Amino acid sequence: MKPLAVFDIDGTLVDSRASIHEASCEAARALGLPEPDYDRVRQGVGLSLTEAMRRLEPGLDATELAAFVAAFQSAFRRLYDSGHEEPLYPGAMEHLHRLKADGWRLALATGQNRRGVTRNMMREGWAHLFLSSHCAEDGPGKPDPAMLSAAMRACDACPATTVMIGDTAHDATMAVNAGVLPVGVAWGFHTAEEQWAAGVVHVASDFTDLEAALARFADQTHLQRLTA
Repeated sequence: MKPLAVFDIDGTLVDSRASIHEASCEAARALGLPEPDYDRVRQGVGLSLTEAMRRLEPGLDATELAAFVAAFQSAFRRLYDSGHEEPLYPGAMEHLHRLKADGWRLALATGQNRRGVTRNMMREGWAHLFLSSHCAEDGPGKPDPAMLSAAMRACDACPATTVMIGDTAHDATMAVNAGVLPVGVAWGFHTAEEQWAAGVVHVASDFTDLEAALARFADQTHLQRLTA
């Protein structure tokens, strides 16, 4: 049996950079706060929404923070009600299909809420690709290892046979905390340098590079089983 590949969504499979920044700015305007620049917004992507918004405006009290979160959610819903759908990164779907056809087990671990996960699972083909999905609403968010632990239980895997693929330092730290191999991608929210600092073993430049890195991990895992 091939290893388990756990994927982040935002910045890894789905290009949500513009929509997350736009919703953050709209939420700030609704509360009379200064609009955050993209660099500030991107740092919190991957964390739970409440934690990400707290980092944007650390001076807010609990009531104000709840209103900020609600304003972001409202802005995001308006985007989708207007027909907006965030695009997949070029090559993402083909990559997932190749892994699935090759026998990999696939799961999701994301800072999105369950509504966001459900929306993404409605993408054509996704319901048949992933064995399980785990989000910040299920328990502690990234970088706590809870989501990865749940994914391994659901998919009958262990840390030695699991790899986490994400675009942020939060993904990498979660993987390290779970004893799972962290692999980064270069096209999302955090820089390669930020991911290296958090402990990734590789930052893929494109999906071809990512596929090669996962193949090496699968070969090493197979060899370890044979020699155990």
